[in-house]
Amino acid sequence: MEEKKAESTNKNVKKTNLLDHNSIKHMLDESVSDIVTSRGYKEDVRLSNMKLILGTVIIAVALVAQFYNKKFPENRDFLLGCIALYVVLNGVMQLIMYTKEKNAILFTYPLEGSFTSTGLVVSSKLPRFSDEYTLTIDSADPKSISAGNSVQFTKSVTQWFTKDGVLVEGLFWKDVEALIKDYAKEEPKKKK
Repeated sequence: MEEKKAESTNKNVKKTNLLDHNSIKHMLDESVSDIVTSRGYKEDVRLSNMKLILGTVIIAVALVAQFYNKKFPENRDFLLGCIALYVVLNGVMQLIMYTKEKNAILFTYPLEGSFTSTGLVVSSKLPRFSDEYTLTIDSADPKSISAGNSVQFTKSVTQWFTKDGVLVEGLFWKDVEALIKDYAKEEPKKKK
């Protein structure tokens, strides 16, 4: 019986390779998403869905160009049009990622029953060759009258992991929840 308990607790342990920067950031980002959604915020997936639809259209353009009924010299103009459309659509995709997504790991809807009309944008940074993890919570619509001020913390990831690479979730949850509470306490921006 004790073996089963030990086995089930080992399954819930989040372990990562401490030498892999991307693995550490991915684990922390996943944990942040879990924490924010556990506090009642629902994930807003509209931007992700829009990117998926745009990506599907881009793939369809490439497939049409590849498998068009005529051979190359005859379909030259059509092929050039497909290539131009492919480049333009990829440019639009990059523009969306650069302007809207940035470092965001989670977009949310506003809490149900709250007076704010904007959700959250949670973003993170873990620069290469650094142990400083920066987590930022901002309003999904910063121009809204109910938008709160941006809050963030920067801490070393070494305080959240054991030497074996196991995430000490209690400490990390405490820090993230404190940041969420700080955001909720902020007064909305006043009109100038």
